Amino acid sequence: MAHKAYKFRIYPTEEQEIFLAKTFGCVRFVYNKMLAEQKETYERLKDNKALLKQQKFPTPAKYKGEFEWLKEVDSLALANAQLNLQEGYRNFFGGRAKYPRFKNRK
Repeated sequence: MAHKAYKFRIYPTEEQEIFLAKTFGCVRFVYNKMLAEQKETYERLKDNKALLKQQKFPTPAKYKGEFEWLKEVDSLALANAQLNLQEGYRNFFGGRAKYPRFKNRK
């Protein structure tokens, strides 16, 4: 059985390009904020492993009150940033990847 692959190219309008750029920027910002918070929590609690395991991942909704401009983009995109970070940590602790890194604009 042969497998087929399709490539699609989108040609967004100028308004759509702006919205996509905002979305990508906000997702990167939320990912980096959550990663920084996780690193800070780890540094604070690295001696107490039981308390460290009880810590919860921060959610993107936590940042929406502080940063109003996060409300302009799709909430599912921000939620996926959280899922990607959790997956990065799972892969790191499972020995399948390096420690999650901060994302930059490039």
